[in-house]
Amino acid sequence: MRPSLTEAEIADFRRRLCAAAERLFVERGVEGVTMRHIAERLECSAMTPYRYFRNKDEILASVRAAALDRFSDRLEAARRTFGTPARRGRAVGDAYLRFALDEPDAYRLIFDLSQPDEGDYPDLARAGARAGRTMSDYMEDLVAAGVMEGDPQMLGLVYWAATHGLVNLFMAGKIGGEAELRALHKTMTRTLSRGARGGAERTQRKARAS
Repeated sequence: MRPSLTEAEIADFRRRLCAAAERLFVERGVEGVTMRHIAERLECSAMTPYRYFRNKDEILASVRAAALDRFSDRLEAARRTFGTPARRGRAVGDAYLRFALDEPDAYRLIFDLSQPDEGDYPDLARAGARAGRTMSDYMEDLVAAGVMEGDPQMLGLVYWAATHGLVNLFMAGKIGGEAELRALHKTMTRTLSRGARGGAERTQRKARAS
């Protein structure tokens, strides 16, 4: 009789399975990967992955949830850095770029594709909501401090869209290198901030004049 696995052993195998699946998804595309391919990469029987996941979609959801959590870990840590809200905002932007540069495969899996019925995967939905909050939480700090004016969620989406666009251009080889990416990101954030800051500055001048 096969001995029962401990919870730690089960968790370790799931992590190894997801790591192997992530590499395969990137190498072959999601549609080009089967459960058998994953088993072959792990050098286990074809049925072993089914003991841990129902199907490939559940594995993909787990891979993406784990990547989203790693992404959120970095941005949340950046927001906790010491300094002014503006300094913390810059740190969040830097953390976003760092994740994309360090983990380009994971970045593509979480932001460049979606899954049907994502709500059927509670951990993916939770991780997605958490990542979404990282895009607006630091903006709430800036708006509360009077540095910017506007709806934090809308402002966060604008900055997210602009940064994601730059990252995609970089990954497509349209931007020369990391130094150019960072220079463009700095120019982009300054340009967007100028517009959002203008309203806040006008509000502050009116308050001082009254």
